[in-house]
Amino acid sequence: FLRSLYHHNTKPRVSNFHPAAYWSNKNVQALKIRTIIAAMLDSLKKLVPEFDRSNVRMRDPQLVEKAIRVMMKDAQHKLQVVADFDRTLSKYTENGQPCSTTHSVLEESKHMPEFYRVESLKLKELYLPIEFDHTKTIEEKIPKMIEWWHKGHALLTSCHLTQEDLTPIVTDSMARLRNGCKDFFNLLHSMDIPILIFSAGIGDVISETIKQQATFYPKNMKVVANFLQFDEMGKMVGFVGDEIIHTFNKNESAIHSSDYFYNIRHRENLLLMGDSLGDLRMAEGADQVECILKIGFLNFKVEENLDVYMKSYDVVILEDESLDVVNGIVKAILGKPTVES
Repeated sequence: FLRSLYHHNTKPRVSNFHPAAYWSNKNVQALKIRTIIAAMLDSLKKLVPEFDRSNVRMRDPQLVEKAIRVMMKDAQHKLQVVADFDRTLSKYTENGQPCSTTHSVLEESKHMPEFYRVESLKLKELYLPIEFDHTKTIEEKIPKMIEWWHKGHALLTSCHLTQEDLTPIVTDSMARLRNGCKDFFNLLHSMDIPILIFSAGIGDVISETIKQQATFYPKNMKVVANFLQFDEMGKMVGFVGDEIIHTFNKNESAIHSSDYFYNIRHRENLLLMGDSLGDLRMAEGADQVECILKIGFLNFKVEENLDVYMKSYDVVILEDESLDVVNGIVKAILGKPTVES
């Protein structure tokens, strides 16, 4: 629409072309476009005041507003949430200091053996650059991710970790839920809105972090991740199941062949939250979804990655330690007032 508006009647006739008139007409059309876009943004900001923040980007504000208004009609009755954990529900930094992912909670812990910290760092230095190498395709990255996860899991199993160890390990770590995450979980629980936390990280660390820093609600919260397996003495002996969840196979997880999405098939409106392009595929098993809003957190290398995130996510939030924008969206959908300071 905007492109057609911009180009409409702006091509001069060769026979009576006047440069001054042409550029004047072109400027008028450009002004109309800017006016329309500004009106769209004003309407959207009235709906969700948090969209007025300088670190929020949208490729198509009209699409975002349309999705939110569709979801508002059904409110909590048809809403579901699918969210990544590391650097989506949890922070990337806090006051300028790096925060821990679920894997690095263990890798950096003073409670873990020295050999584990050393060897896990070597693996990260080898494989992490491959994960974020934009010159490689996902197909090229997947075998390396599987290698990394297998080696890392075998290394962790050799440490003979116990269930009791997890509490102090998480307590003393730099894992941090985003500001507002506790309120987010409480609101979803109070309205009986299901949230699927889908992670390539360590499920036990996710659950423990939520229990320590918020409230874990089994009724409406489900975690799909790599869970530790313990023997009858409480000692780790491996991982639950044969399937490894890594960054690029979230669409292939067993959750998609289970009855999870089928059991909530009446929930046709979906909020998807992630911080990587691989997270976009988390909800591929939700076949009944009719309206989806994709919210992406771009935590680092903003200039380098902004274009691809803008093409992939509907809303992109830059270098933010909070869930304020997400909470604003959810409150708008549920018809709850939000006050933006």
